[in-house]
Amino acid sequence: MDVYEAVDTRRAVRAFSDEPVPKEVLERVLTAAARAPSSGNLQPWHLYVVTGEPLAELKRTATARALVGDPGDEREYPMYPDGLASPYLDRFAAAAAQRYESLGIERDDPDRPRKIATLNSEAFGAPAVLFCYLDRTMGPGQWADAGMYLQTVMLLLRAEGLHSCPQVMWTVYRETVSRAVGADDGLVLFCGVSVGFEKEGVPQLRTGRADMTETVSFIGV
Repeated sequence: MDVYEAVDTRRAVRAFSDEPVPKEVLERVLTAAARAPSSGNLQPWHLYVVTGEPLAELKRTATARALVGDPGDEREYPMYPDGLASPYLDRFAAAAAQRYESLGIERDDPDRPRKIATLNSEAFGAPAVLFCYLDRTMGPGQWADAGMYLQTVMLLLRAEGLHSCPQVMWTVYRETVSRAVGADDGLVLFCGVSVGFEKEGVPQLRTGRADMTETVSFIGV
């Protein structure tokens, strides 16, 4: 699979099979991903790879919190900026409606938040989740580095025939995650990335993207 195909076929999968992901594949991907760009070569990310019974227990604990409507832990950073306006709000709303309709959750369902939280806390059935942390002393530049690192990881997973789903939702239950992985107070949870093989027979969702002309300006060309 070349890089263009990996980019084109990467999408947030929300239905995974229970087929285990071989450890050697994850090691190969994460070894190669270390070549991702890093300003000053700080390599600020720290990853915890959770599988097997530790992941099953983490899912059970997080799902129990979701089922009782637990609002979650105090946020350490906002998922989205306040006052989100067009065109960003339009894109967000359209994608959210499409995403949860594909999961069978109606927009006007009064139980919608709890259902969404439960699906997320189960990592959509993924047999592996990567939890990405950064040192609290890091700034916006290093958070950008972590994003580039995770994109590199997700593209390499595609090259291995795997799929993924980045989930900022895990920060809602960050205290539960930190206890499960043993992360100390000097680290802040960026997100989780669910990893696995896509479940067969489930409708595939691919959200749209803005046309290049909406987001790119050529100067001097």
